[in-house]
Amino acid sequence: MFHPRGPSLRELVQQALSSTEHGYDLLAPKFDLTPFRTPEPVLRAAADVVRRDAAPIEVALDLCTGTGAALWHLRSLATSRAIGVDVSRGMLAEAERCMAHAPGTARVELVRSDALELPFEGELDLVTCFGAFGHILAEDEDRFVRGIARALRPGGRFVFATSERPSLRSPWWWVARGFNAAMRVRNAVLTPPFVMYYLTFLWPDVRPMLERHGFEVTLHRNVCPPPFTPVLVVSGKLRRDRRGQVAATDRS
Repeated sequence: MFHPRGPSLRELVQQALSSTEHGYDLLAPKFDLTPFRTPEPVLRAAADVVRRDAAPIEVALDLCTGTGAALWHLRSLATSRAIGVDVSRGMLAEAERCMAHAPGTARVELVRSDALELPFEGELDLVTCFGAFGHILAEDEDRFVRGIARALRPGGRFVFATSERPSLRSPWWWVARGFNAAMRVRNAVLTPPFVMYYLTFLWPDVRPMLERHGFEVTLHRNVCPPPFTPVLVVSGKLRRDRRGQVAATDRS
């Protein structure tokens, strides 16, 4: 639900009629007062999954970081650098305020970049992404995962939250399908597009794509407390013997 001080209907309509980037610039100051922000219990559960792996993390990156909610957790997990990447200047400005008092000693870096054009290669130990897959078109998902694999060191991890496809009997299935249909109509008649769709990057659909790009995939069920128990945390570890092949494929 929206907080009483959250965005008004007029503000949400204005956002939806803007481009994806400008829409989030407009929404940024009130984003944490909307249901679009990934719930804190989900972020804590994902951070616990990372900690249990016990692998050293020198450099961690939160992709599509928004206001920095997940980056807050990453700073205490990384020993050197905690990087937040987002295309929205407004979101990055909010993340800068959020991170001013975040726990940890890692240097905080905020980078404005398209998620499909990450300016990193073989230097990250951890990449996370939460609540942003709806901004990646289905035809770009393969490129998205390939870019993450390229940015990670051998043995690095890609950790994210997703869910399984809801039943056709679920009201959420029909609400999401209706929203997606409305967005497709909006993007067919208005430019620039606002890319935001639901029911994307779902489990187990994403598993073959992750494995194709060299990830060993582990699914973590029942790690989020109620009412978020259906949320799944997925951890993909970039195979050390595949990193070179991934890089070679990327150059071809």
